[in-house]
Amino acid sequence: MSQGAVATAKAPPRPGHRLGLGGPGLTRGLVVGYLSLMVLLPVAAVAATSLEGGIGAFWDAVSAPQAVAALKLTVISSLIVVAINVVFGTAIAWVLVRDQFPGKRFVNSLVDLPFALPTIVAGLVLLALYGETGILGIEGISFTRVGVVMALLFVTLPFVIRSVQPVLLELDAEMEEAAASLGARPLTIFRRIVLPNLAPAIVAGAALAFARSVGEFGSLVLISGNIPFETEVSSVYIFGQIESGNTESAAAVSVVLLAISVGMLFLINLLGRRMLRHGS
Repeated sequence: MSQGAVATAKAPPRPGHRLGLGGPGLTRGLVVGYLSLMVLLPVAAVAATSLEGGIGAFWDAVSAPQAVAALKLTVISSLIVVAINVVFGTAIAWVLVRDQFPGKRFVNSLVDLPFALPTIVAGLVLLALYGETGILGIEGISFTRVGVVMALLFVTLPFVIRSVQPVLLELDAEMEEAAASLGARPLTIFRRIVLPNLAPAIVAGAALAFARSVGEFGSLVLISGNIPFETEVSSVYIFGQIESGNTESAAAVSVVLLAISVGMLFLINLLGRRMLRHGS
């Protein structure tokens, strides 16, 4: 074996670039400290507030009929929104990547509008457009559960699209061309080749959309009507409890909502990892 080969074999792997912030220990400490300040401490404060009256008071707050109805509406609406976003978000991402048409850049920029638009303005726009006295004047939209779903669809529009687009851009088209040359139909190519590669990105976008839906407030205040047991979602219910001075009750429902979000995100991420391992 030559000296060059020995040197190559013994050469240690090159470390990645490190930020000059005083060493890895200090960098990790800054990251953990920042996350603790911005995430862990507020969550711990809410949990502590929810238990100030004891376990009995916590259970009474989260099991109140109005609270249960708000939680059910929130979770069911969020799941409906995720299912719709998975289908149409993937389709929109496919069109934006694979098709060429006039105004494509404008449509691509329009996707990010929910990120830039204040959510309260989004609710006002939807109410002015779809409300009974709005431009289109469609009945059964404003102050109904359909309006809740539509508002959530608007604010969660970009998540699946922006998660799937980069994967589609990097997807090797030669695999699809090879399958087509062997006689595979377009639907079979999409189901057997494209979809397995897109699945982790779709799952990631769905997780973000669900988390946003569960915690959405601004776009729902106007169009939902905040009718108890009908169109009142958890975030609006929590706001009402705070306005009424029931801070412990609001904190208790917030903890339940947080637990639902974390649990669903864990399940979705677990599904995404399994899909990724299966695909590899």
